[in-house]
Amino acid sequence: MEKILCFPEPNEKQKLFLRDTHKYVAFGGARGGGKSWAVRVKSILLCLKYPGIKIMIVRHTYPELRANHIVPMREMLSSFAVYKETAKEFHFPNGSVILFRHCQTDKDVDKYQGTEVDVLFLDEATQLSEEQYNRFKACVRGVNKFPKRIYLTCNPGGEGHGWVKRLFIDRNYNMGENAQEYSFIQSLVTDNKALLASDPDYVKQLEALPPKLRKAWLEGDWNIFEGQFFEEFADRPEHYADRRWTHVIEPFEVPSDWNIVRSFDFGYSKPFSCDWWAIDYDGRAYLILQLYGCTANPDEGVRWYPDRIFKEIRRIECEHRWLKNRRITGVADPSIWDDSRGNAVIDSADRHFVYFSKGDNRRLSGWMQCHYRLAFDENGFPMVYFFNTCRHAIRTLPLLQFSETDPEDLNTHMEDHFADSFRYFCMSRPVTPVRVQNTYELGDDPLDQRVRYAPYTYR
Repeated sequence: MEKILCFPEPNEKQKLFLRDTHKYVAFGGARGGGKSWAVRVKSILLCLKYPGIKIMIVRHTYPELRANHIVPMREMLSSFAVYKETAKEFHFPNGSVILFRHCQTDKDVDKYQGTEVDVLFLDEATQLSEEQYNRFKACVRGVNKFPKRIYLTCNPGGEGHGWVKRLFIDRNYNMGENAQEYSFIQSLVTDNKALLASDPDYVKQLEALPPKLRKAWLEGDWNIFEGQFFEEFADRPEHYADRRWTHVIEPFEVPSDWNIVRSFDFGYSKPFSCDWWAIDYDGRAYLILQLYGCTANPDEGVRWYPDRIFKEIRRIECEHRWLKNRRITGVADPSIWDDSRGNAVIDSADRHFVYFSKGDNRRLSGWMQCHYRLAFDENGFPMVYFFNTCRHAIRTLPLLQFSETDPEDLNTHMEDHFADSFRYFCMSRPVTPVRVQNTYELGDDPLDQRVRYAPYTYR
């Protein structure tokens, strides 16, 4: 007698996911959207359609993997596949295999370097760093006729929020990334009729969350998430003209008598950030230019070694109309003076006549100075602006989160290179917030915060 495998009727968003054949498919965007069910069903359907295909499902921890996939799939596949406990694998009679793996640390990824699969599912992908994601991508290979795909489920927030948002929400692609290969299917709890029927109070629980978490988990807002380190940062195009309640503005011609400061953060295996700041007559700072790149893992196909970095910085300062013939003050990451691994990076800077003083590397004091600069006064004006052409600063700053081990510090595993450069700059020109007795309400302003600082002055 022929065996028949029956599934409940998927909702409309789940149907889109099950039918999607893009190379990279992200599904989700909010809590309760039926993502795990879709992963289970999609992986089973692929195994039945392509005899001999090899699939891997990855989750952050093994208990999550077991609760969300292994146990439910053992019930679904009791008569269709054999689960091998030791190997953590389902084996189908037609030769197809589903592997279950977890990834909490980089060492976990190391264990899977030799694994070769046709289709990869990364469940809750925002719990992975971009480096971990790229290493898992390398597992999707093989010389056969099976489809080669990566399916991701995701919610706003988490260590991987930035790279998931870049690829699937902002669709901001680097060299070698093909936009036509990427697809995002937004799924909210309101799309999951089965959950709403079985747990009608679930939406009320999400509605009761704090505002930022509610917008992320209920509404799927990728611009607001819990743990945001610089939550005061505002990129609001409707305010670019009057410069109130925004940090991002249109570029303008920088007056010739404004001071220019160059800040620099270097990374051996991570991106560097060189940033030029113009200082107006009131001490307000404007990020006017940025040079951003990577050494070991090149971004946009360019390898930036120290000599190349400083040669390019020198060229920019000699040729750009905002910088040439100016006296430029430089402040940099103190680590570039370290010569324990051979020649110090600062030696290369000196050869190209790019000069720096050592930046003040105190982290907590530095972050406070960044917050002081970003905070708005009662009239809606901050002490720092960013030209909207400085895309890496604008992209990375709002994505940074608090450290899990130090509640006052930044999570250093994220893309914090511009933030460090920003910190060195702020510590080179510290400001003191002047407290006022009155508390000003922003009314209907989306930032929904109270302003407790008057305009900043230098002390």
